[in-house]
Amino acid sequence: MDVLNAILPVLLYIFGIILLIVLIILGIRMIQVLDKVDRIVDNIEDKVNSVNGFFQILDKTGYGISIIGDKIINLFSSIISKIFNKNKENEEDLYG
Repeated sequence: MDVLNAILPVLLYIFGIILLIVLIILGIRMIQVLDKVDRIVDNIEDKVNSVNGFFQILDKTGYGISIIGDKIINLFSSIISKIFNKNKENEEDLYG
């Protein structure tokens, strides 16, 4: 029993030191992996930002086309409403 009381704490300390060394190595590896991921994310962000100008041009072009389409539709609807309002005014003059 005295032998176990002397050997068991020594074994626990040895396993604890081994575990601590393994965790330190894993921590260093994780830091290296995170650095690589950070560089990849920065690279992707730079590439996405280079394409943003193109999407802004597309957005402005679509907005311009939308405004032109709205004006054309408004013009046609005002012409059609004038045509139908003339017919109603003529009918009111006949019946009035």
